[in-house]
Amino acid sequence: MREETDVPLSTLTTLRLGGPARRLVTAETEQEVIEAVTTADRAGEPLLILGGGSNVVVSDDGFDGTVLRITTTGIEREQLDDGLCLGIQAGVNWDDFVQTAIEHGLAGVECLSGIPGLAGATPIQNVGAYGQEVAQTITWVKVLDRRTGEVVRMPREACGFRYRDSVFKRNPDRYVVLEVWFRFDPPSARPLSAPIRYAEVARALDVELGDRVPLQEARAAVLGLRRRKGMVLDPQDHDTWSAGSFFTNPILAAAEFAELEKRVAERLGPGVTPPRYPEADGRVKTSAAWLIERAGFPKGYGDGPARISTKHTLALTNRGGATTEDLLALAREVRDGVRAAFGVELVNEPVLVGVKL
Repeated sequence: MREETDVPLSTLTTLRLGGPARRLVTAETEQEVIEAVTTADRAGEPLLILGGGSNVVVSDDGFDGTVLRITTTGIEREQLDDGLCLGIQAGVNWDDFVQTAIEHGLAGVECLSGIPGLAGATPIQNVGAYGQEVAQTITWVKVLDRRTGEVVRMPREACGFRYRDSVFKRNPDRYVVLEVWFRFDPPSARPLSAPIRYAEVARALDVELGDRVPLQEARAAVLGLRRRKGMVLDPQDHDTWSAGSFFTNPILAAAEFAELEKRVAERLGPGVTPPRYPEADGRVKTSAAWLIERAGFPKGYGDGPARISTKHTLALTNRGGATTEDLLALAREVRDGVRAAFGVELVNEPVLVGVKL
């Protein structure tokens, strides 16, 4: 375990934003993670768990407490009669794990290629993209329950997965993810992807929705799409100095979506309709990016050091020299503009530390 003081969190986040951590602890083993969390809790010390720093917005004032970086490594394999399970430590790079699964001929996470961050964060956010989310393949999660001090295995059913949400996200001060186990069907002689569920990926692959393609082809297509949107980290590309998608796609009740359709027609003209993706419970998901652009915030919007990405409307970026307050001012402008134009309240996807939107 390594301890440091006054470490700028801007060096540990993909936004390159955030003031200093009063105390930074780096834990390389599961036992060190447990020890660091327990020590902070017993002392009544504020604690921030930091993985890859790709889904967090930290105050310019930093964090007046202990920041715990989890750098545990290792992947376990368990053969089942009807499949295969892979267990990954929380500190494993997520995209490295996706590539490992593909190399084993395992389908179910290939469309989650290129997502930055660490494996331990994926169940918290129920990470998803291009028609897949981790809730589809997670079988159980090993956590430290800070309330009881026990290390427990939580089966998928206990994780409370919802769209970009989980029991871990709803109880941020209770659980620390230590290990995540994923279940896959047995690999076939010619490993194919899960059925392609996202139209943009299908177009990139020149296949129909529901088709399967070789796993590496699916990964390559997704990585290509993400790069074009500035969603694959590149230190030289300021469009990747972001926290990924800053807002989640709104999910509206049927009556709310009908009101949105009315306001869109009034603002943009008859025949113009917002994207509509029906949910199983009768609600309707729509596109935050579509709403943002139609509310007057195109790609590249902004004249300061924090701007909307030139490649992807949902990403708010640090063009160099930005502060967290610069970014939040832009986020508030976009949120308020969408609300005024369409009556829809956008919700931030990244975790906010020491700040409010």
